[in-house]
Amino acid sequence: MRRTLEVAVVNGSMKRTDTEAVMEPLSLVSRREGLGSLADRLGEIQSWLAKDLGTLEALLESSANVEGDLAERAAAHLLERPGKRIRPLCVVLASKLGDGLDEDDRAAIENLAAAAELVHAATLLHDDVIDLGTERRGAPTARLLFGNPASVLGGDHLLVEALRRVRSAGHDRLLGKLLDVVGEMVAAEAIQLERRGRFEADREAYLNVVRGKTAVLFEWSMIAGGTVAGLDGDALARLGRAGIQTGIAFQMVDDTLDLAESAGDTGKDTLLDLREGKLTWPLIIASERDPSLVEDFQAIADDPGRLDEGDFVGELRQRIVATGCVSATLERAISWAQDARSEISFLPEGPARRALETVIDISVRRTL
Repeated sequence: MRRTLEVAVVNGSMKRTDTEAVMEPLSLVSRREGLGSLADRLGEIQSWLAKDLGTLEALLESSANVEGDLAERAAAHLLERPGKRIRPLCVVLASKLGDGLDEDDRAAIENLAAAAELVHAATLLHDDVIDLGTERRGAPTARLLFGNPASVLGGDHLLVEALRRVRSAGHDRLLGKLLDVVGEMVAAEAIQLERRGRFEADREAYLNVVRGKTAVLFEWSMIAGGTVAGLDGDALARLGRAGIQTGIAFQMVDDTLDLAESAGDTGKDTLLDLREGKLTWPLIIASERDPSLVEDFQAIADDPGRLDEGDFVGELRQRIVATGCVSATLERAISWAQDARSEISFLPEGPARRALETVIDISVRRTL
């Protein structure tokens, strides 16, 4: 991966930097959705955290070598295509809630933020193998380029690297908690895998899986930053709850992307989650509102190949969307986000709190 870490001024203008590479996708989404004020708030975060985000990208770059062994090359292939980096943003922003960080604290935050993204990236590499994924972040998946075994090993490499970084941060409780998080993520993935081949509109099962696969890493990220900031137990608990709620909101919005009209809109095929046997909130709502859909969902669970039959996908998508499940899901996601904002309302007014509120808002205002 080749990136510049300095902001260079040439003829009075700034070249693209790592900070822009992280924040620009979020800003573009916000402006396209007519959310100019949110995009402006993201711009403020970009300026404020320029050094933090630049360091984050450098640490991620050093975590996997494009010229290393097969596992490292598979990992680097994913890392060099930045996602939204929302989890490490949560770490960095939560760390700004204290009275000030010394040099050791700042080094700890850098490693903890990198660890949050590395764990997330590891799960993506593993998920693409489990789901037979072919595209990730606009490029072929690592498993297609390097093979399934290399993709699995690449994910393992990133998990080990993440744990090493947390250990080096010097907060043993955070290391133990991250081990618990990884355990919950594995358990949630196993539950999801066991449910393949059948469709059951079970809200509780969905929330249990989403909590384990997505929300607990948001929770850890908030708590990690708050821990280094020296926040007390009550404050950490509230930050953790806000992380869980943000993670659930984030996943619910992601679920709606599966019902986009074309792959060009989201970078993935329509009804891909249904093909992969994943229970999503829109499908639960749709089946509750139109019970006739349950038979089709079960048939696809038995034989995903049915989605390849003629106009079946388009017609099924129209029936699903007609139930109003997308808007209902977005409303529920916004409610989770509002709960998250309420959890951090105890924080003193200031740039850190406003930035955290922006991260929560973007989790439900994105379409990519």
